Amino acid sequence: MLPERLFNRDEHIFRSPQLEDLLKDAIRFFNGTPVYELPPSVRFIGSGVYAIYYTGTLDIYNRISQVNRIRYDLPIYVGKAIPTGARRGRGGKESSNLFKRLSEHSTSVRDVQNLDISHFHCRFVIIPHDEDALIAPIESAIIRQYNPLWNSWVDGFGNHAPGGGRSGQARSQWDVIHHGRIWAKDRMRNQRLRHFALFGGFFGD
Repeated sequence: MLPERLFNRDEHIFRSPQLEDLLKDAIRFFNGTPVYELPPSVRFIGSGVYAIYYTGTLDIYNRISQVNRIRYDLPIYVGKAIPTGARRGRGGKESSNLFKRLSEHSTSVRDVQNLDISHFHCRFVIIPHDEDALIAPIESAIIRQYNPLWNSWVDGFGNHAPGGGRSGQARSQWDVIHHGRIWAKDRMRNQRLRHFALFGGFFGD
């Protein structure tokens, strides 16, 4: 048996300056990619990380719109699309998962009553399948950088329709603010949204 030793937490902490440098490079590259309508008009192959930008006239998102009408600098949502099979550790396969995810988000926007798809744009970075382990760290780094509203304050935009065992749960904050997704209306119960100030906007019950 190994001799007992006192626990020292510092002996278990791993830090990598190289990783921090890589993430900074990834964010710089990401911010330099072209901006497209949501979803892009051309289907493409690849997985990776994306951001969605809002430029509309809804008062509660006024600050975000003002920034993005000048330059796409304040994403309202950041997400990722991982390769098929990656969650099971089987190695990523080339697919159109990133395009598919952007298309799913465009459907959510089109379904609701108070959003206009023409007010949404996106940018994205495609991560090669042999480097797909970087997708989650890059997504997290971009979220930390910009604290997007629909990631950090208003939950639910990225949700999928619930399976049979999850129906009846409370609707997400996003679905309370933005009515219209059929599955949120039919399969989930309503909830009251507490008052809170948000980027100069205000949501009520």
